[in-house]
Amino acid sequence: MKLLQMFKGDKGEISSKRVVGIVGALVLFVTMTLNVLNPKDISPSSDLISAVEFVVIACLGFTSIDKFANKNEG
Repeated sequence: MKLLQMFKGDKGEISSKRVVGIVGALVLFVTMTLNVLNPKDISPSSDLISAVEFVVIACLGFTSIDKFANKNEG
């Protein structure tokens, strides 16, 4: 399945950073969509959204760094 390939690293194992990054990004997208459709009095705090955003950026950033670092070790 091509969907599962997105979660695998260069060596073929499941990457926890990719899983956390992609799931976190999906949660952020759903949260933003629900905030547009629902009243503001039930929206999550901006600090919580910023924290999830930071985790997603860090996870996907570290995944990119690992991808380039592994090629140089050869």
